[in-house]
Amino acid sequence: MTVLPDDGLSLAAEFPDATHEQWQHLVAGVLRKSGKEVSGAEAEYALSTALEDGLRTRPLYTARDHAPDSGLPGFAPFVRGGRAEGNTAGGWDVRQCHTVADGDAVLADLENGVTSLWLAVGGSGIPVASLGRALDGVYLDLAPVVLDAGDEVAPAARELLRLYEERGVASDAARGNLGGDPLGHEARTGRSYDIAPVTELARSCAARYPGIRALTVDALPYHEAGGSAAQELGCSLATGVAYLRELTDAGLSTEEACAQLEFRYAATADQFLTVAKLRAARRLWARVAEACGAPQAGAQLQHVVTSPVMMTRRDPWVNMLRATVATLAAGVAGADAVTVLPFDHTLGLPDAFARRIARNTSTILIEESHLARVIDPAGGSWYVERLTDELAHAAWDFFQEIERSGGQAAALRSGMVGERLAETWSQRSAKLAARREPLTGVSEFPHLAEKPVVREPAPEPPAGGLPRVRRDEAYEALRARSDAHLAATGTRPRVFLAALGPAAAHTARLTFAANLFQAGGIEPVTEGTFEESGAREVCLCSSDTLYEEQAEAAAQSLREAGAQHVFLAGRPGTYAGIDTYVSAGGDAVAVLSATLDRMGVS
Repeated sequence: MTVLPDDGLSLAAEFPDATHEQWQHLVAGVLRKSGKEVSGAEAEYALSTALEDGLRTRPLYTARDHAPDSGLPGFAPFVRGGRAEGNTAGGWDVRQCHTVADGDAVLADLENGVTSLWLAVGGSGIPVASLGRALDGVYLDLAPVVLDAGDEVAPAARELLRLYEERGVASDAARGNLGGDPLGHEARTGRSYDIAPVTELARSCAARYPGIRALTVDALPYHEAGGSAAQELGCSLATGVAYLRELTDAGLSTEEACAQLEFRYAATADQFLTVAKLRAARRLWARVAEACGAPQAGAQLQHVVTSPVMMTRRDPWVNMLRATVATLAAGVAGADAVTVLPFDHTLGLPDAFARRIARNTSTILIEESHLARVIDPAGGSWYVERLTDELAHAAWDFFQEIERSGGQAAALRSGMVGERLAETWSQRSAKLAARREPLTGVSEFPHLAEKPVVREPAPEPPAGGLPRVRRDEAYEALRARSDAHLAATGTRPRVFLAALGPAAAHTARLTFAANLFQAGGIEPVTEGTFEESGAREVCLCSSDTLYEEQAEAAAQSLREAGAQHVFLAGRPGTYAGIDTYVSAGGDAVAVLSATLDRMGVS
């Protein structure tokens, strides 16, 4: 019998150490089988992924990938969290948004896991005079209230403070944020408002309401305009600096001014990028505070919202999965408060089921997954630390560009910010159109027969400034054309998929073509003959080998049967009778739009 050495758990002790170069050699061997002749660092680069802001994610990170020391929670540079205890005491603040004065919905949230309220007040939201009705039955000394009142911030703030006094809430027991954000409002609407009442509110909060902050640095307008992670961070820094200048000019110390700001960011389904973004945000703001002479005031308070940009109108149930991943990323990154947008957010007012799922998303991650028990669990990961550092540098560069342009207000009014965000969105739109950035349920695996989810109309959000983009917008326009055709004729536009050869030869491309056409609202017909399908366009689906043997003859036969346009699913070639080649990486939106045009679908 072999006796194993009693050496603890050194299970790899007898194996020789592998080197990075040996790993690269193995990667090169695998790539060679797919026709790529690369070696060494080039082989590793071939597996890397390009991100926005000029960043790249490599396939492997090791101890060689140095990043600055991220410190400890509660200490500058606050990368690992603004508070020493993190969220270990009870998880993050579960903050739910309400845009109408529905007191029953507010109470239902608070009685079932929500810990603070985010209220859209004024404009098309809750009327200032109805704020009390929206908060009827709410224990204001227990549930923090965050306002989002646009240019009605002063009267909304006065009304909230009046409610605190009327209901006997001690000034030191009140918690929340009055929501002053002149630059965020200008980004949303193109209109500015006087910051003087906001600075006066900040002075009052600093003197009388230690648990209430007066200003929000909302980065969502830049995210929703198509901005990258670095651009979102850069705009938030420039806005925060502008507010620091105004508050200190109004007589607050730098420490007092920092304590009046709360930062709002988006969390997307890109888990690691979201984690790195929120960690980088804290590091960057700590650097600003340090430069202002108040290094210990740089602990950024973060309110994180699941991204509206990633939400889809088609197959909206998938939004639950997107929101779960985004919430997980926000929690891992140490967000102080998290708002999970209901899965039907883009369709109108959320119903009770959608609000329940939204709040339970955080509850499950906190109570069942125990996500908050460990502070900054991603800290120390070579990948996360390196990505945090690279993103922080990219964001700082954009922040400095804004400052050189005269600051956030000047950069907004000159169009500089809008132009830069539009450039980023244009590049991303091209990836979405080519399905290189997939949208499950929209550009990938769409379900044409799904029953639409109908909701009551939601109040119109503020508009007139930066645009609000959605990842699904190009495909939504195509699907809307198809829906109109269905309503008018009783049928959807159709394409016949002609499978050549055995299943092993055509299944992959048949599936590809079916997904492609359904993404544009075009019904693929795979059963029966072309004549029976009712279609006038056809797509050949098979292997390259069978295309060489059968494609031209099949195209001629189908044309004789009445086909007006013949697609081929696969790499472009020179086959006679083929009008359009469709393959991965091509501009799917352009192909689908042209197809609907030919079919007379307007």
